[in-house]
Amino acid sequence: MSAQDSRSLERTGASPDAIISHYDMGEDFFRLILDPDLNYSCAMFEGDEDLVTAQNRKLDHHISAANAAGTARVLDIGCGWGAMLRRLVNHAGVEQAVGLTLSPSQARWIRQSGGPQITVLEQDWRDHRPEKRYDAIVSIGAFEHFVQKGLDPVRKLDAYRGFFAYCDRILATGGKLSLQTIAYSEHHKVHPLLEKTFPESDLPLIWEPIAAAEGRFQLMALRNDGDHYYRTLQFWEQNLMKNYDAAVALVGQSATDEFRRYLQLSAAGFRIGMASLLRMSFVKKY
Repeated sequence: MSAQDSRSLERTGASPDAIISHYDMGEDFFRLILDPDLNYSCAMFEGDEDLVTAQNRKLDHHISAANAAGTARVLDIGCGWGAMLRRLVNHAGVEQAVGLTLSPSQARWIRQSGGPQITVLEQDWRDHRPEKRYDAIVSIGAFEHFVQKGLDPVRKLDAYRGFFAYCDRILATGGKLSLQTIAYSEHHKVHPLLEKTFPESDLPLIWEPIAAAEGRFQLMALRNDGDHYYRTLQFWEQNLMKNYDAAVALVGQSATDEFRRYLQLSAAGFRIGMASLLRMSFVKKY
């Protein structure tokens, strides 16, 4: 590993405790809000289709963008509750799907709902050392946590370069990376509630992942689907309000109302264009 790569792998992202504080509210709570497969990221809509269909479309988009179908080994960085892992082995013919998460409750859920072709590790991507390279990599909704708030722009971009350098090392030659992340459309001040919800994380600007990948990966496709996240968040708020009493029974009224405000503020950010939803596919250059 070069000196530059070593610097790039410094712990510049959100701490495990900060991430767990949000994602470990409990499966029972999130099951009231999300689709049955617990996709906690932006769906991909066509027409007036429902949330389940749109979430499966999102998964299939990334599988196609990463050229993962029918391969031997695929890595999902930030695998959530394992929807992508299950889609890879049950629908895309992948022999082995490996997921990384920092959330113990997510890992337990995946182990209970997965099978022998699925492996989940409670591990930061920086610590993952596979025995052999992966054929494809997917990462949905994890890039948002790779840098801390307040990091200067040079160190921030260097941290992103560290991620792409890592993917370069563990990906087979000609392999593809499909990445989904929320991004700032421009510099702006973040609402205090959103800072409280994800207390140590910062978002990239639209251009930063592309710049960070330069020299290692070639950008093959880019979509900005902020309007899709607006619709996703509307579905989640509707589900929350349908199950409001059950949510209050699980986490209390204050936490339930705060989570609803978080959904509303996030939706407003996408609706006015303050935030973007990037879906990017990259191919390893060498």
